[in-house]
Amino acid sequence: MPSAPFGLATVTADAIDALLPQTQCRRCRYDSCRAYAEAVAAGQAPINCCPPGGDATVAALADLLGCPALAIDPSCGVTTPLAIARVDEATCIGCTLCIQACPTDAIVGAAKLMHTVIADRCTGCELCLPPCPVDCIAMLPAARPWSTADADRARQHFSARNARLATASRKREQATAAVDLARQRRRAAVDAALTRARARRTARSGPGV
Repeated sequence: MPSAPFGLATVTADAIDALLPQTQCRRCRYDSCRAYAEAVAAGQAPINCCPPGGDATVAALADLLGCPALAIDPSCGVTTPLAIARVDEATCIGCTLCIQACPTDAIVGAAKLMHTVIADRCTGCELCLPPCPVDCIAMLPAARPWSTADADRARQHFSARNARLATASRKREQATAAVDLARQRRRAAVDAALTRARARRTARSGPGV
């Protein structure tokens, strides 16, 4: 488990991850809050790259790591109030691209059918906005702050999604392997049949023919 000394303590990625908001927004330039936590623990990333967490998260990380607090890196974005995605049902074409982009499975729907957002699962990450080809998703004020309980649920949903995707990937690989094996067996059977046929022709023709 990645860890690095800050001040007088050695801090693990688990301890750092526990302080992050778990929005999985990638504004820190890492693929997940966990990946960012590991980078911070390894001394490879500063503590001020999490706009959703804002100054409070930076202060908590600084206290944990025994280092000075820093202003949020503006290149990572700015801290804004929590907003929740909403799909315009009249405009949605059911392309599923937002579903694929959502890190917490907060968007449900099917191909060519209307999609909708489960508000309690939405982290406000905005990752669903860029892939939408018809701009039918808007971010609306949540009228409440993001809480520790929200972060815990988001972490669970993100982990569950990753597990689901990993299982689906394994099944696809197994299916592909099964198809390849069946193809190889059919080819081997054909080759064996051709070999037997050639042997029979040779036997009927006799030696020297």
